Amino acid sequence: MKVTSRFYVLGAAAVLGGCTVGPNYTPPRTQVADTFSEVKVKNETAVPESRIVPGVDAVQRWWLTFQDDELESLIKRAIDGNRDLIIAASRVRQARAARLQAGASLLPNVNVDGGYNRGRGSQNVSLPLGGSSSPSGGGGSDSVSRSVRNLASSNSSDPMRTRADSSAGGGGGAASAPAGGGGPVGPQSPFGNGGLPGVTTQLFQAGFDASWEIDIFGGTRREIQYANAEVQAAEEGQRAVLVSLMGEVATTYIQLRTTQHRLQIARENLQAQREILSISQAKFKAGFQTELDVARQMAEVASTEATIPAQEASERTLIHSLAFTIGLESNALSDELGVVAPLPKIPLEVPVGVPSDILRRRADVRQAERQLAAANAMVGVATAGLFPRFALTGTAGLDSSKLAALPRWSSHYYSIVPGVSWPILDWGKVRANITVQNEAQKQAFTSYESTVAQALRDVEDALVKYRMEQVRRASLEDAVKAANNAFMIARQQFQHGLADSTVVLDAQRSLLTSQDQLAESEGAIRADLVSLYKALGGGWDT
Repeated sequence: MKVTSRFYVLGAAAVLGGCTVGPNYTPPRTQVADTFSEVKVKNETAVPESRIVPGVDAVQRWWLTFQDDELESLIKRAIDGNRDLIIAASRVRQARAARLQAGASLLPNVNVDGGYNRGRGSQNVSLPLGGSSSPSGGGGSDSVSRSVRNLASSNSSDPMRTRADSSAGGGGGAASAPAGGGGPVGPQSPFGNGGLPGVTTQLFQAGFDASWEIDIFGGTRREIQYANAEVQAAEEGQRAVLVSLMGEVATTYIQLRTTQHRLQIARENLQAQREILSISQAKFKAGFQTELDVARQMAEVASTEATIPAQEASERTLIHSLAFTIGLESNALSDELGVVAPLPKIPLEVPVGVPSDILRRRADVRQAERQLAAANAMVGVATAGLFPRFALTGTAGLDSSKLAALPRWSSHYYSIVPGVSWPILDWGKVRANITVQNEAQKQAFTSYESTVAQALRDVEDALVKYRMEQVRRASLEDAVKAANNAFMIARQQFQHGLADSTVVLDAQRSLLTSQDQLAESEGAIRADLVSLYKALGGGWDT
């Protein structure tokens, strides 16, 4: 009957050895449209200069489509020096180290130890051998003393000793309280702290011990799955930081060039206004114009002058921002970027691919999916707490009172201790933890769905902004042409005395406003294109 029971136990262990508690992970399936809705929209107002096409996307190195060497150089330097990217890389290394920790839990722990102990027991301790010991605390009877000497003699001459004997004879007889202060206080051996009463002993010891918790129900394997998912999530997080970094560098650079372009327009208009002011002052001296006309022209010049310091400050702060993003000192790029340069070029076509590409390319979507996998694994880790934990501990080594006898086979000892631990009354702690992890998994799934929806929305928003800004730019180009033509006519008429200063001032103001809005729109188109590339998830797999 006992043999049969053993076979049942071994069979059950063999079956359980291949099981893993908790739910197995299945990647979520998300239904998306065949194409982006904004790609289907046909604009009847104007034909955009840069068309959106639904073909195969090419956004891995999207910044090259702007054909701007300075922008390319800034992005390369940002990849090398940005502090947020350095932190993200550190998080990846941290997660990989944590994965090594989790993987090590599947393997046995082996410790090697050795030591030498020399001790002498107090003579005022009586050895409790039967009823012959003295009731007093000192000395003891002659028979007790002889027994002590005989025991000490036998221990000294015997080269093979067990751990229990060596503790008693080697000065470890009185165990101290545990480190946490929760154990009993006082001597734990009748020999006292020194060992045998009145006897000097020594012990040489060398050996190792090993412990192994057998992962029968798969709790440790679920921990490894969790650690693997966390590593992958950290890697996707690093890629998400990289995508955001490139977008930030490009957007800030475009804002800088736009600000410089608007500043140049303001200075050119200021020069033209000063020329008109000179004409007005000359006419005033000649009696052909009133003082009011001159004052109004002077106010217009001062108003235009007032816009320039704010734009210059914006130019400086944008340069500082780029330097900080790259990881440099604030003024490190002042000479390099202080020279006015044209805005980056716009590609003739922008292939955006299809919505399903977002699921495989957006780093934040991939990160959310890996976080869902990690949450799923933690459910298994929590579920393993319901089942027993099996461990195997072994100890082997050499003990001897004489160093010369330590290498002998007769000095060896060993101990093999299998064990099991199974919490049967924890007041619902384990099941509460399972509930916690189940809810965390549901939250991770909802977060994944939200991330996918937000990614698709980002693309649609970027598409409509990019397309409609091109329509706005076309209208502003017509407005600038008309305003410039009106200003030239008004200026000519004013010089020949056919129009008063009010006409010139209105034409000047309209031209400046139209030119400034056009410059702003030129920058907005490029910034919207960067946002589109970022929404498409391009750039991390360079």
